[in-house]
Amino acid sequence: MLLIITSGFVGWQGKTIYDKLETGVTKQSDSEVSHESWGDFYTYSPEATTETFGTKNMLTGVAVIEPGKQIHPPHQHSAEEFLFIVDGEGTWSIEGKEFKAQKGDMMYAEPWDWHGITNTGDTPLTFFVVKWDNKGVELPKRKE
Repeated sequence: MLLIITSGFVGWQGKTIYDKLETGVTKQSDSEVSHESWGDFYTYSPEATTETFGTKNMLTGVAVIEPGKQIHPPHQHSAEEFLFIVDGEGTWSIEGKEFKAQKGDMMYAEPWDWHGITNTGDTPLTFFVVKWDNKGVELPKRKE
């Protein structure tokens, strides 16, 4: 079985349609919340349809991870990504190494670098994420 996943919405003329972000404020009450087995995710700009002048597939959001949980195991992707811990503590996983994660920490992951975070604390871990693909930039080769 072959599964093909695309980013963006293909309109009636076969063109990808993106929402270009404009200067402004998005309230949490206007974000889309999803309730998952690991906690909640508030999407402020959806990855599949958001672009800026220099980015495409931009995701911004806030994750609230329950104690003992993770969104997913360490992973890699073509996008660049920042995670900023707003509250709580846990364990970062970066390129196979683990170390303490705490309020005020910020992680940056280059394309194809393995990364992840697990809530190893006793209270919810909240982080803000910005993830994007660049327009017109050649990506490095995928790491194995």
